[in-house]
Amino acid sequence: MPRTSTRPQEAAPDERTVRIARKRFARRQWARRWLALRRVVVVLLLAAVLAGAGWLVFFSSVLAVEGVEVEGLDVLEPREVRQVAAVPLGEPLATVSLEAIAARVESLAPVKAVDVSRSWPDKVRIAVLEREAVAVVERDGVVRGLDDEGVLFRRFPSVPETLPVVRISAGTRSEALAEAAGVIDALPASLAAKVDHIAVQTVDDISLELGNGRTVFWGSASESSSKAAVLEVLLRQKASVYDVSVPGQPTLKR
Repeated sequence: MPRTSTRPQEAAPDERTVRIARKRFARRQWARRWLALRRVVVVLLLAAVLAGAGWLVFFSSVLAVEGVEVEGLDVLEPREVRQVAAVPLGEPLATVSLEAIAARVESLAPVKAVDVSRSWPDKVRIAVLEREAVAVVERDGVVRGLDDEGVLFRRFPSVPETLPVVRISAGTRSEALAEAAGVIDALPASLAAKVDHIAVQTVDDISLELGNGRTVFWGSASESSSKAAVLEVLLRQKASVYDVSVPGQPTLKR
């Protein structure tokens, strides 16, 4: 006799359950699609923001140069610096060549160094370090300042009492002036006070002219500290010419 199955048959899902399942499936599908779409939207928005920022900074007139700030001046006038700097007003600040501006400003003789930067949103800042006179060069009635690098960079109406005087010849070169600046830097105050002026011919032919017609042949700026120490001892003896060009073998002429 055949056995009959006692397993209960599964009831078919009702229509409401099917609708709920379909809705859940549709929501999951839409969530997956939206996740992928959202990534695309975010990328597009970032690209638009970057493109807008790039246009604003590099191409629009919103961040264009409208002025120039100049700092650190004593000898020069701001007008002179602005004129030589030739900053392109009206151009986007981001595209202005700071190196080119700095090169033009450095062409001014009183400028020792310059720093050019962008001052957002619309200005170029020029910070100048001017040369400082350590002596003056007097020639043909013209008095000019000499800095520690041997550069002539400004005029004085007369010889300042606080600066030593350097006298040069027609053939004196800039290297010789730099040597003279080195000599001046090495002179102690007690010795500098005795110097009427410094005569410079070449890098190896520098002399100190003291009061009472005395002359010190110094030579070049090398070993200037030793030369100064030797000279202070030699000056205890009366002479018309003192030679300390070789500090280990000084001579004098009475």
